[in-house]
Amino acid sequence: MQCTVRPAIVLSSGGLDSTTCMAIARDRDFRPLYSLSFDYGQRHRQELVAAQRIAKLFGAEHRVIQIDLRQFGKSALTDQIDVPKDRDESQMSAAIPITYVPARNTIFLSYALAWAEVLNVRDLFIGVNAVDYSGYPDCRPQFVAAFEAMANLATKMTVQPDSQPFKIHTPLIHVSKAQIIQRGVDLGVDYSMTHSCYDPTPEGLACGHCDSCLLRKKGFAEAGVADPTAYAQR
Repeated sequence: MQCTVRPAIVLSSGGLDSTTCMAIARDRDFRPLYSLSFDYGQRHRQELVAAQRIAKLFGAEHRVIQIDLRQFGKSALTDQIDVPKDRDESQMSAAIPITYVPARNTIFLSYALAWAEVLNVRDLFIGVNAVDYSGYPDCRPQFVAAFEAMANLATKMTVQPDSQPFKIHTPLIHVSKAQIIQRGVDLGVDYSMTHSCYDPTPEGLACGHCDSCLLRKKGFAEAGVADPTAYAQR
């Protein structure tokens, strides 16, 4: 469904999901697009390189916010904790994974909300997914709905007379990884530009063994699409 042309912010990690999300926002005629990424002390900072080139491709203004979540740690992405490798889906879904970064999406959405208020943007896209394995509590529909409700109570732009509400769009939340890839291919997304690995090599190659790499491989296989990812080991 097409919408009236209006600006939108897209949270971009440079990964498969957020890039597909940006393509969907463009397809729905949101203009201009603003891309927001975070340098939060993650071990996989290679994703920021991908986010920058993707924003350029989409003609989006790109900002990178620097925060240091290493100060809190307790995540394999921000602490001296090994990233899990070669796990099957039952192991992945057994508990909230150690790659969960405490309150990450709450923090990211708060920054996005602040920028939205400055830009007078009422639409935000985020590529959260609660289907094809997501053990993260801040990827659930309930969380997104709660944050959106809070945003519409907490900002000047939403409480003034005749103001328009703030909306968080989650077009990927109820679809599988394979369906995300199929949708992206239909929209012309070049997935070779994206980066999903939690533990890349110093050269930026995907490890091929972390949960994110395994789910990415599975998605391409189930979608019947050739995986363009540069892996350190096949």
